[in-house]
Amino acid sequence: MLARSLDRLLPTLKAINADVFAKRAFEFAFWMKLRAQQRMSGIYEPCFTQLVDLALDDYRGKRVLDIGCGPLGTLEWADMTVERVGLDPLANLYQKLGTDSHKMTYVTAHSESIPYPDGHFDIVSCFNALDHVDDLDQTIAEIKRVVAKGGIFLLGVDTNHAATIAEPITIDWDIGKKFHPEMSIEVERHYERSSTNYIDVMNSKAFFDHADPRPRPGIIILKLRKVL
Repeated sequence: MLARSLDRLLPTLKAINADVFAKRAFEFAFWMKLRAQQRMSGIYEPCFTQLVDLALDDYRGKRVLDIGCGPLGTLEWADMTVERVGLDPLANLYQKLGTDSHKMTYVTAHSESIPYPDGHFDIVSCFNALDHVDDLDQTIAEIKRVVAKGGIFLLGVDTNHAATIAEPITIDWDIGKKFHPEMSIEVERHYERSSTNYIDVMNSKAFFDHADPRPRPGIIILKLRKVL
């Protein structure tokens, strides 16, 4: 009976594996292209400071985790921290793109299972990655778990876009509510999606016009503090 059940499930299992493989392949190809062009994707120091009303000194002596970091050294600027970790399911492959020369630590893991103890990090960030995860609710649960009480979570993510292979999750404007009651929102900004570079978006000051009924993607920026 078990064998027959597995036979019936095999096509579905193969399809799931194919989707996961396609997603990871697409993501790696994206980073290879950016690396070849020597481009940053907007995830660098100003995203961690100006975009979310923080200063470099706010990172002094802190433990920092960047979820969905990619291979371009998102925390290379953070010499004032005591620990800086980039978490990404493709981190082992990023060694082919030169991450071994970076000062930050890369950890190969999924956001649904972060290999650190409760409350380990003072600041956790996730820029342009929350819509890439496999399980949104489990990822949020893990974020709330690993942030220390009084610590900060920084989020930047596209909203209301159609699902794709690499971005299977559609994020709503009320995503901040999913972090309650453990976290409270200190900064919330909504932008028109005029660029994929969040600093360009910030500098444009093109705030999302919710009175405009046209369906279109936007960008939400949040700074939340863990209070429970």
